[in-house]
Amino acid sequence: MRYKTMKKSGQKVSEITVGTWAIGGKNSMGGGYGEIDDDQSVEAIRAMIAGGVNLIDTAPIYGEGHSEEVVGRAVEGIRDQVLIATKYGSYIEDGKGVHCSRPDSVLREFDDSLRRLGTDYVDMYLMHWPDDLGTPIEDTMACVNKLKEQGSVKMLGLCNSDRALIERASAVADLDIVQLPFSMVNQSAIADLKWCEEHDIDVMTWGSLGAGILTGSVREKPVFDEKDFRATFYPFYREPMFSKIQEFLKTMDALSEKYGKPLAQIAINWSTQKSFVTTALTGVRKVEEAVENCAAFDWQLSDEDIATLDAELERLEITEAVA
Repeated sequence: MRYKTMKKSGQKVSEITVGTWAIGGKNSMGGGYGEIDDDQSVEAIRAMIAGGVNLIDTAPIYGEGHSEEVVGRAVEGIRDQVLIATKYGSYIEDGKGVHCSRPDSVLREFDDSLRRLGTDYVDMYLMHWPDDLGTPIEDTMACVNKLKEQGSVKMLGLCNSDRALIERASAVADLDIVQLPFSMVNQSAIADLKWCEEHDIDVMTWGSLGAGILTGSVREKPVFDEKDFRATFYPFYREPMFSKIQEFLKTMDALSEKYGKPLAQIAINWSTQKSFVTTALTGVRKVEEAVENCAAFDWQLSDEDIATLDAELERLEITEAVA
């Protein structure tokens, strides 16, 4: 495993993070990533930890708390060996998704997260999405900053926020990390990622494997359940993106043959070898996936390989894909 040292806290973190959206399963709105098995999910998380991963990312909205419960099971007895990042500000109410970061709502969510995770503190606490009910970010950050001062939270951050909101939040609380999308097929946030690096804010990226399409496991256009997140949240399985990415996979296939490594490891290395990426989220549901993800750090892409991949992405005009 490779590690990077966080700029403000000095905390050492693995270059990949266990992503747990998929293991949350379906929510009351019907969304999900297909069938899941909680026992397999627990084993997969523990396999990632055994492979050197020391950070797990989750959120209350993933399966409406189920993901946090599974993470709690996985870290039972080894809580001191891992860092847990969870979120606030996004939940389902009356069958609709809500982005609300009012202080009273945040504190209620925090207590619920602790209970589900089976812990009395959270290492990283992040706002999941910008509030859409008019709550000033200054009020929200003052609230979570108190949790940090109390020792209930070690580090603070934002997800899915633009530079302007990050700057406003930073004026109230010292941000340690932001979580933004980044992969070969989604570089829409790259300017903000580089800005964060310049301002000593660490970066956790999501979507590293493009909802699975960069693993090369899907070569023919799939038919998902109409509420499957791979069909609703991501553009990669819709045209024209699907065909463009299939063409791009041919370049990844050539590198896979060159190194004798799977495509997923190429995608993980491409992301994590960027200086502005502290750690990259990789979803995992089975032990085999965990072992493969961790093995990505036994080798690296050359500068020439990265240039080849970048040139093909530019040729196919998919570098600006937005999830």
